[in-house]
Amino acid sequence: MRRSESRYPSDGTSGQGDVLATWAVWVVLLGVMAVTYARLDPAELYNVSGDGLAGAMSRVLVELNYPIALVAIGIVLLALDGLAARWWLVGSVAVALCAVTAWPGVVDDTDLDARPVNAIPAVGVVLALVLTAVAVDKSGRSLAPRRPLDRGRLMVAAVMLALSVPWLAADLGFHVPEGVFIAERPVPRPDGTVLPAVHLGHHHGLDGALLAISALLLSRPRLRSPTLATLAGLYSSLMFAYGLVNAGQDFWNEQLQKRGWIDRSIPSAVEPSLSLIWLVILALSAATYLVIRWESTRIGQHPPARRVAIPI
Repeated sequence: MRRSESRYPSDGTSGQGDVLATWAVWVVLLGVMAVTYARLDPAELYNVSGDGLAGAMSRVLVELNYPIALVAIGIVLLALDGLAARWWLVGSVAVALCAVTAWPGVVDDTDLDARPVNAIPAVGVVLALVLTAVAVDKSGRSLAPRRPLDRGRLMVAAVMLALSVPWLAADLGFHVPEGVFIAERPVPRPDGTVLPAVHLGHHHGLDGALLAISALLLSRPRLRSPTLATLAGLYSSLMFAYGLVNAGQDFWNEQLQKRGWIDRSIPSAVEPSLSLIWLVILALSAATYLVIRWESTRIGQHPPARRVAIPI
């Protein structure tokens, strides 16, 4: 038997394939952002002032804070499953550092230039990457076996990507043609300035869509520890609901309200608040967790599919 195959878990749990796929999504995004922010004038982008390679690295560091540090917390929970106790201290430090990104002012969407404080969550992301490497060495890089709701996961991910087309194009540095979506159409702002409906560069709507897709991936593995399984399920549910609502909010405001089809915009849901939109996030999170719990009771009734390893 080959070495990679012998390292698959033999107790019905999963390897780190879904975690590696999640990392891959964000690494590709960071690469695209770095190229776009290095070549475009900051005036064409959103709330950044640096240009060239320095400006690109500044924006990448902020992206490591938000939202990648939030994803890294969920990744740490999955990596710790089955690791020796000494790694739990590293995991606790990683989660604490990543959680700094939620502190008010660490990420300010009115000024997306990097500041020294942004290095703190970035270190947490690096520690999460280290823990992933250790977990891969222990449990392998296989994807989780087929889950009862995987077809639903694929459908939701496909819808999220379809709605993200204007943001994906903006991250690549161009506007999609007018048609199904609007992008370059000039839209007056309350302060009298006129800007495209979809600015070039990165959007929090795409962050929301990728957060939701990351949650779909990270909710698949079956964990050994019941405590970690519960924490990971709760966190993935919250991440999915948060990402879904933020993607919907940005899409609503850019594609419906700015088009003139709807007068009322949806308020920002990026930061936690005592508001109706956050009540929606919490309710959706609770409903998602119940679905994940239901799926976990069904896993034993579905024969596992052939394990597939992520080639690295």
